[in-house]
Amino acid sequence: MSSFETKNFGVVSYESGSVLEFPRGLPGFEERRLFLVLQFDDSRPLVFLQSLEDPGLCFITLPVLAADPDYRLEVTGEDRELVGLPLTSALRIGQDVLCLTVLSLQESGPTANLLAPLVVNISNLKGVQAIAPESDYSHQHALLPQKTVVC
Repeated sequence: MSSFETKNFGVVSYESGSVLEFPRGLPGFEERRLFLVLQFDDSRPLVFLQSLEDPGLCFITLPVLAADPDYRLEVTGEDRELVGLPLTSALRIGQDVLCLTVLSLQESGPTANLLAPLVVNISNLKGVQAIAPESDYSHQHALLPQKTVVC
């Protein structure tokens, strides 16, 4: 078992076979390719994606189906090849792939990037940020209902 000191969670222990690899990194963080999935009972369903190369880099994510139970995953052929997924068959979230949406905090509340989820092949733990430019999804999908102010 290996261990790693993080900025936010202290020392975390992990099995080497549980490390996610993003071969191209993530947009804006191309040099950071190895991540751990961290979950804690008191913050479920949040998933923390902790970089193993930068103790201070941690993305707050959510399973995409928690943000949108009817989410339709789109992954390009190039992205499928990169992470070893079949080119033609439909991908089943939770069975074939782990699919996470990166969260952001806006003045209006938290948002989820449904336009470009993180897609990880469960069989080999290789992942990619699967940008679907033809999609109707937003990179700022509101997670909380907007409050209407009546004057």
